[in-house]
Amino acid sequence: MTLELLDHTAIDLDGASRVTYLLDQRLHYAYDEPITSLRQRLVVVPPRRHGNQHRRVHRVEVTGTTARRVWRRDAHGNTVVHLHARRVEQAVEFRAAVLVERVRQDGPTLLPLAALRDPRLLRATRLTAPDDRLRDLASGLSCGDPIELAHRICSAVHSAVGYEYGVTSVSTTAAEALAGGRGVCQDSAHVMLALCHLLGLPARYVSGHLLGEGGTHCWVEVVVPAGDAAVAVPFDPCNDRQAGFGYVTVAIGRDYSDVAPTSGHYLGTPNNTLATSRRVGVLAAA
Repeated sequence: MTLELLDHTAIDLDGASRVTYLLDQRLHYAYDEPITSLRQRLVVVPPRRHGNQHRRVHRVEVTGTTARRVWRRDAHGNTVVHLHARRVEQAVEFRAAVLVERVRQDGPTLLPLAALRDPRLLRATRLTAPDDRLRDLASGLSCGDPIELAHRICSAVHSAVGYEYGVTSVSTTAAEALAGGRGVCQDSAHVMLALCHLLGLPARYVSGHLLGEGGTHCWVEVVVPAGDAAVAVPFDPCNDRQAGFGYVTVAIGRDYSDVAPTSGHYLGTPNNTLATSRRVGVLAAA
């Protein structure tokens, strides 16, 4: 974890054949009095493989208490860590350290052809439910080619939702974000998902990291036909582009609620504070 990171801005990542990344993320919870029966769910470790992305080494540490860990894969194939602690005196910290490698020749992200009809990729959720404003925006974007349609949707969302931190929350819906015209990457992703669903384009939410960003990032994978299979093509509506080697995928789902990095409950004081830190960068590229 003390290895020096490269200056990724000086590297042609999208021209590289192989890139190794370091992910080091900390979540620190502090309480004003002891708590008991802590149950925490972490979605911070990338899957073993996602297209040309491979998880090589990973470790999750807990300090401040003794916790039992249960590793599982959820319905979307994400790596989920469930932690159970009987008591926390003052604070608890979760740290995930991961080495990830992307190998260009191993891509893209292939899915079964049935994914094109998967209800999870076509139906709206509470956060992506359409309203008249979304329907009006979708009506002017129709296109026969799925990739061209995805590009149109991506650009439309980028134009309609400007980036502004602090004006939305994790419970803000796509309809609310579009009406306000401002939000963060999560809001842009939800609006793009809503438009994809309205236009019959299978799509899913992606949580991960964008190099150079201060926090975690999210984007959308659009699922299109590819011969006798389907392929998930990543689009970042917040930056109006396809996602390349500057992105690292952690989890996929229907919307943010499926892949929230941390969630849980405990018994005790309602007063707690969460502090996060993150170190994400490139260790090697060739």
